Amino acid sequence: MNLADPATLQRFLASQGIKATKELGQHFLCSVDVVNAIVDRVSGCRGVLEIGPGPGVLTGPLAESAERVVAIELDGRMAQALAISAPIAEIVRLDALKVDLSALLDGLPSPRAVVSNLPYYITAPLVERIARARANFDQAVLMMQREVAQRIVAPPRSGERGSLSVFLQAVFRIEVVAQVPASAFLPPPKVDSTVLALAPKPESAFEEAFFDFVRIGFAQPRKTLANNLMAGLRLDREAVQALITAAGLAPLARAQELTEGEWVRLRGLASQA
Repeated sequence: MNLADPATLQRFLASQGIKATKELGQHFLCSVDVVNAIVDRVSGCRGVLEIGPGPGVLTGPLAESAERVVAIELDGRMAQALAISAPIAEIVRLDALKVDLSALLDGLPSPRAVVSNLPYYITAPLVERIARARANFDQAVLMMQREVAQRIVAPPRSGERGSLSVFLQAVFRIEVVAQVPASAFLPPPKVDSTVLALAPKPESAFEEAFFDFVRIGFAQPRKTLANNLMAGLRLDREAVQALITAAGLAPLARAQELTEGEWVRLRGLASQA
């Protein structure tokens, strides 16, 4: 059963009495090319953790490719459908924003991958949770709203760059796998999507305090870095300007202009202040 075919997917959903739920941000992938691109990207992984499998458009092909697939699905309707579309996969009825992803990944054979067609309304917090489990997987292949993907890969001095950009680029090597038009989903959303592959950097050892510091710097992107640091660190202007000067930054620099190395240098100076 090829659920990546739109007509086949429609018939299967109808047979299961399933309609996409707007509140859950459900848009079901139905593109053979995109499914193949994602499955090919994780073809070397023996264990796969899929988050939000829906009716199993990706789950079935993943289960055929990997040794073991565990799928986290909160919607009971989808869990029943998955028993038909991907009977080999193991379905876990849990909330991906609450479950211990590292524990689930630890139970899978390695190399391991995380795969997800991320619900638009919880993309950022879910990506952060996946990133925090990076010691337990070899790569993550994630589909998300194109605008979010553009922010994630945004380079220094880009207006789209934010704290999530710095965080993810610091700990992952990131590549674009595929651009996905709205027409590749049933029902089609109002936006296009992008598939990113994130491979953990083995040398990355950033502390949580570093990312908290970056968030402070981006608290109000329209303001200068100095103003954000003054408010977030509760330092006076003279002390903050001294930090910025010592880090070799322009007095009116904004957070989105900094490279990863400049963030590291500024954080190190701030921790000694």
